[in-house]
This record gives sequence, structure tokens and C-alpha cells, in this order.
Amino acid sequence: MSHLLSAALATASLVLPISGLLSANAQTAEGWSVCNETSMIVEAATGRPNQSTTIIEGWTRIRPGECRVVLPAPLQAEPYYLYARSSKAHRNGTRVWAGDYEFCVDTQGSFSVESAPSCEAMGLEPRKFKPIMIESRNRWKTTLKETQKWTAETARNAGVQRLLNDAGVENTTLDGYIGRRTRGAIAEFLREHDLPSDTDDSQLIDALEQTAIERSRDLGLMICNRADERIWSAIGRRRGEGWESRGWWPIEAGACERVVDASLLATEHYVYAEMEAEAGMKRLAGGNEAFCVSRTKFAILGRTTCEQEHYDQVDFVTTDVPEDGKLVFEIFGRDMEFVEQPESETE
Repeated sequence: MSHLLSAALATASLVLPISGLLSANAQTAEGWSVCNETSMIVEAATGRPNQSTTIIEGWTRIRPGECRVVLPAPLQAEPYYLYARSSKAHRNGTRVWAGDYEFCVDTQGSFSVESAPSCEAMGLEPRKFKPIMIESRNRWKTTLKETQKWTAETARNAGVQRLLNDAGVENTTLDGYIGRRTRGAIAEFLREHDLPSDTDDSQLIDALEQTAIERSRDLGLMICNRADERIWSAIGRRRGEGWESRGWWPIEAGACERVVDASLLATEHYVYAEMEAEAGMKRLAGGNEAFCVSRTKFAILGRTTCEQEHYDQVDFVTTDVPEDGKLVFEIFGRDMEFVEQPESETE
């Protein structure tokens, strides 16, 4: 695995952790509960032991600040599994809470399948699940977190703020506190969508999510992975009078990821990708425009001082000019080439 990919993988697990916490208090419902202490709506898939196999089921939607029972009691003293993804409503790509155990999922809708030797044969896609050791037959709580240390209340508030941004209603800071400006934006949104002023938080979050999803369908840059293995992608583009590069977005085989969710300038954009293959590391071929990349998740301004700033410099591929503010860039297996390794020095 290249230093870029390995570091990006490590970063993803740190930024979006899963913490398994035993909860025996009366506020936790019976069964296995997943609590969402992030500012995003998440969709969870679970794996449960069933004799000699594992049953994989999804998706359970969990609002920010909410706990949902994903499996009822009684529970077994055996490993369970969890994978979660952020709602398509949220900008800047899908976030995932994942592990190292691969199971098959239906990414498009609800499903329940036994662990299968081939995802492709069943029309499913592989995803990496995290094992969860459950030590109580009656109650267990697993909490999804992000880098900000939200409580249930501040996560819900930050979720509303994030969705106001995603839906194009208000550009507000995610601080977990609903101030006068945010309350005004919420009131305006309710009026424009003919919703009552006493709409509760859950209904508000649901309405904002739907508006954000509808808004995102016709804007931005979409990268589609048509290869057979997961890729890690990065983009370069003009920002104001200068340049910017951003990454990494993991894109599973056969999946697409919206990496820019605002209207694009009518000028070329630039894409780079890496893929881990059995015979070595591959990268997107045909690059002719140099940009900076980092070994971890990055947003870098400028493209001419990579080495001085301790970044790596790689060649990005030039895209077509977007039309009507949107562009789809497809990456096929034939577009990837092996990275040449430097010859080892001998004395």
C-alpha cells in the first residue's frame, strides 16, 4: 500500500470513530442501540451471528443526537458488526464509520442477506464493517462520533446547522448552539415550505435533508469508479486567483461520489486517483497537471511549492469543461497504471 493510501485510511478511522459503550441505565432501550453523536444523519448496517453464518441488514437511519435500536434483545456474547455512512444530503462526500471485516450490502435500499462468498454474484457491493463485542444480553450502546466532542443535544443542533448549509438556506458555523441568526433561517425555511412554526426537531431535520438531497442532484463534480477495486481520489481546481487541491475521497468499485457539491466554474478541473492492486499500487494515467497532495486528508492552496511545504507532487488528469455547473468524471480499470518503484540501491 502506498504511503498516501495507508495514511489516508488511518486518518479516516481516526476522524470518524466508533466507540462501543456498555449502558445499563434506564434511558437506553432494550437491545443494541446505536447513538449518533455527530452532526450528520447516518445510515447504519449491522451484522448479527446466526449459527454458522452472519446476517447483514440495513439501513437504519439515525438523526443527529438520536439513539435507535438496531437489533432487539436478547443479544449474544458474540461479535456483532457495524458499518455506517452519512446521508447523501451532506456535502463534500460520504463519510463512513468502518472497520476491517468485509460483508456484502445493498447500497441502494433496505436489505437482509447472509454473508456470501461473492457480493457481485448477488448484485451487492462489499463494505468494511467494524466488529462490536457485546457483553450484555439486554442492553448495549454503540456511539458514533466525529472529531468535535458533541453531546446528544449539541449534535442535534449542529446537525440542523449542517443541513441548513447543505440545503442552501443559510451559511452558518457548526458550533452546536442555535442562536438568533440560525432561528431566523429556520423560520424562513418553514415559511417557504409551508410547514407549521411548531415543527419539531425531527420533522425539521427530515425536511431539510430532503431539500438538501434535491439540491445536490444537479450541481457539482461527480467521480464514478468503474473499476473493480476501491480507489482514493483527489481533485484540483482554480480558487479565486489561485489554485487548490483536495483529497482523499474513498470510492468503492461501481460507486460514485460527489466531491464538489456546488456549481462548477466553466473551466477545466483536475482529478487524481490511486488504487491498491495485488501486483502493486496503481494511479490514474495520463496526468499532465502537477498539484500537491498530502499523506492524510488535505486541502492545499497553491501548486508550485509542494516540496517546500513538505507535500508530494503528482500529475492530475484534466477533465472536460463542465456544462451547466456540473460534470461527471468516470474512472475505468484501464485508466489505471502501475506506479513505477525506484530501483533499490546496492553497495
